[in-house]
Amino acid sequence: MENPVTVEVTRGKLVESRHRGMAVVVDGDGKVVFSAGEIEAPTFPRSACKAMQALPLVESGAADAYGFGARELALACSSHSGEDEHAALAASMLKRAGRDESVLECGAHWSFEQPALIHQARTLDKPSALHNNCSGKHSGFVCACCHSGWEPKGYSTYDHPLQAEIRAIMEDLTGAALTHDNCGTDGCSIPTYAVPLVGLARGFARMATGKGLEPVRAAASKRLIEACMAEPFYVAGTKRFCTRLMEVAPGRIFAKTGAEGVFCALLPQQGLSFAVKCEDGASRAAESMIAALLARHFDPGSPEREALLAMANHSMRNWNGLHVGDVRVTDVLFS
Repeated sequence: MENPVTVEVTRGKLVESRHRGMAVVVDGDGKVVFSAGEIEAPTFPRSACKAMQALPLVESGAADAYGFGARELALACSSHSGEDEHAALAASMLKRAGRDESVLECGAHWSFEQPALIHQARTLDKPSALHNNCSGKHSGFVCACCHSGWEPKGYSTYDHPLQAEIRAIMEDLTGAALTHDNCGTDGCSIPTYAVPLVGLARGFARMATGKGLEPVRAAASKRLIEACMAEPFYVAGTKRFCTRLMEVAPGRIFAKTGAEGVFCALLPQQGLSFAVKCEDGASRAAESMIAALLARHFDPGSPEREALLAMANHSMRNWNGLHVGDVRVTDVLFS
């Protein structure tokens, strides 16, 4: 089965580029209510599944023991821009567990966001692991280890008790078996597992509704999703797409991107879960895809629907501000 073209990019009057992809929407019972492409194909969720990976932080009692609120929990689920607020909060999380940035195993890099990068280049000799876009998740990992009595060193490896727990959690949520056979290494060095896209969507649906989950897991899932919706800046950053999506309908949209064209989202009040994958890994296409799917579930003419459609279909301008083309979703996603 060939994945359909879901996004086109024009220049002048012609289509210059086409992006193929797969997309799925499931309801609170895990029933597929919309699909396009090979939704059963194994897909690495990458950072889109960070809310799942943050569950041990809450379930273990570490979040409460260290006094974490919505901002800390949102950062634990984040792929942040490395802005000052993000780095400072990650450092604060580690300090509460009696640790510092030297324990982080995510590596260091400059911010991916140009304004933050320029600021860093002007004020720092070099970036630290706190500026890594995954430092919030890794700080949460360290805190979970410290509270659970596990040695944090090696927490990013396949055989560490923390990663074994995360593996079991993701199997419970997605219904997919996670082994060495479908395991890769993520950009921040932790294991990442390829699961069917529909399984990823069902996992988030279970987090949103709590259906089929033990009470502790259901409560922890709800807490993490609500924290992200309450603090979208700490999930991503200034002008980032995840942040902008959640700001369209505060408290009603959860959204999380992953590398290589993956995006997941929730409409918790409606019990709907969304997952998309752009086949060629393009973020611009995944962003348009998820915005279009979300727009379908808001009333015609509503401010939320119009804002989401504007994010799904938008113009491109060159450095002189001239309109040169458009990014637009195809009828496969929205007609």
